Amino acid sequence: MNQPETRFARVGGDRVAYQVFGEGSRDLVFTSGLWSHLDLQLEEPAFARMNRRMAAFTRLIRFDRRGTGVSDPRPADGGSIVRHWEEDLLAVLQATGAQSPLIAGSVDAGPLVLKFLERHPERCSGLILACTTACLQQAEGYPEGHSPKAAAQLLELVSEKWGTEEFAALWIPSQAHNPAVLRWYAKFQRAMASPRQVVENLRESQAIDARGALAGVRVPTLVFGRREARLFTAAQSRYIADHIPGAQYVELPGADGDMAWDADAALGRVEEFVTGRRRTQQPERMLATVLFTDIVDSTRLAAKIGDAAWRELLDRHDQAVRHAIEHHGGRLVDSAGDGALSVFGTPGNAIDCAHALHAQIRELKPKIRIRAGLHIGELELREDGRVGGTAVHIGARVLGMAKGGDVLVSRTVRDVLIGSRYRFKERGIHELKGVPSKWPLYVVEAPRD
Repeated sequence: MNQPETRFARVGGDRVAYQVFGEGSRDLVFTSGLWSHLDLQLEEPAFARMNRRMAAFTRLIRFDRRGTGVSDPRPADGGSIVRHWEEDLLAVLQATGAQSPLIAGSVDAGPLVLKFLERHPERCSGLILACTTACLQQAEGYPEGHSPKAAAQLLELVSEKWGTEEFAALWIPSQAHNPAVLRWYAKFQRAMASPRQVVENLRESQAIDARGALAGVRVPTLVFGRREARLFTAAQSRYIADHIPGAQYVELPGADGDMAWDADAALGRVEEFVTGRRRTQQPERMLATVLFTDIVDSTRLAAKIGDAAWRELLDRHDQAVRHAIEHHGGRLVDSAGDGALSVFGTPGNAIDCAHALHAQIRELKPKIRIRAGLHIGELELREDGRVGGTAVHIGARVLGMAKGGDVLVSRTVRDVLIGSRYRFKERGIHELKGVPSKWPLYVVEAPRD
């Protein structure tokens, strides 16, 4: 989605970053608690899609509290996290003109939101709490919280692993198979805050007990729990729902700490909660160029050089592929074995990437060759960041017709780029398996300078 403008509300001399998007009739403040980064979050398609869905039926407001993301540092005035967070939210509400919005909180936002409602009940018209807690630590009559040992282990884990792909895989296990997502999420965490800052904040957050605020909540409330979550457990989420009068409780499958990668079921319930109805959700689609690449004759070469040398060669190949895709403004969607699928906003960028890859791969030893196939069409965007649809199938079939060293494209790509700096050489008319009609294909020669 298009990046909304990042604006700043004032708390004294400090600036609190916020964004507003959507034009729904009801305001919804969505917060993930203490750690966020507005300018980076929408780089990840799953987060962009979740925000776009919410903005379709609300005026969505998000903010970075002081001490995280693009907001100013947290003031050293002795104030608690709860007080500072309250000040930040009140400043954002004033800046956006949101008088009594719905407030949605996930991750560690539960205690902060509940404390806010306790002090400002008139500033909230509805409450959504997702995979969060009212109190992290165990207490008398509250076995759902973390034991002292578990709390200490959590601080140690965050201190050692925050901002790494290993931590990302623990936090969003549904994406543990997806290196591109794990790399991005590790970068996202590093941009939010340093490991020391996160540990300090978490230690303070562990001491917050907002259970006393639950019985006083007098607004409609929807609570989501995550069945297999290990940090903010389903038992903690159920406790919230059980102690807020009239609260609805929905338990979601899986163990992800973030909801972005399987958001559809939850967002359908959120839309119904906010608007009173749930629309039939059609798959989101976008017009884009798909680029497929793979190594020519990889099986023979792997057998010739042996497993260890082949693995090292593949690692260098994968590094070159990732660098070229990022440099030309694309997004790596999938990389498995000796091939890759990436998506580009324009066919020219995809072609330039393919030519650059050919040049880079030629430098590798042992020597390998790749081939590239491109098509442009409407793609279906899936929850896990992958893409589907007929355009993807056609792109794969075009790759299957390519030879080593080729940048082979469909006629659709050629037609889009007629009159451009690219030169196309006919490669015949072909039947593409599973695709209707016959398809003229073209090799793209080196572009004009």
